[in-house]
Amino acid sequence: MHEPIRRSLLLVGFVIMGSAIGIAGAFIQAHRSIVSISEFVIILPWGTALLLVAIVTVTRLATLATGTRWAGWLFFTGWLAATVLMATDSPSGDLAISSGARQVVYLFGGIVLGASAATLPVDFLTRKGTHRLPRPSVLSE
Repeated sequence: MHEPIRRSLLLVGFVIMGSAIGIAGAFIQAHRSIVSISEFVIILPWGTALLLVAIVTVTRLATLATGTRWAGWLFFTGWLAATVLMATDSPSGDLAISSGARQVVYLFGGIVLGASAATLPVDFLTRKGTHRLPRPSVLSE
C-alpha cells in the first residue's frame, strides 16, 4: 500500500478511535471504588484516571505512528466531539456526562491533557540538548 494512502487511513482510523473512546468514556468515567476504613471513606475515581491516561497515551501513539501531530489532533478532535455530544441532553432528556466533580475533571482534564499531548512535537523525547543560538562574543567586534 502506498504511503499517502496508509497515512490517510490511519488518520481516519484515529478520528474513529477518538469518537469510540469518547462514547465509551462517557460511561466509564463515572466508575469509582469506595473504601471505608473505620470513620474515613475514600473514594477512588479510577474511571476518570484510566481515561485521562488513555487520552494522553493514544494521542501520543497517534503522533508517533504517523510522524505528524495532525494524527494526535484528529484523535483528540474525535474524542472531544463525542464527549461533547454525550454531555448534551438526549431527546429523552438523559445525560451520559452530568455535572459532578468527576465529570468536570474528566472534561477539563481531558481537554487540557489531550491538547497538550497533541501539541508536543513528535520527537520531543529524542531531542538531544537544547537548540540555542550562539551567543555573540564581545571580543569579536
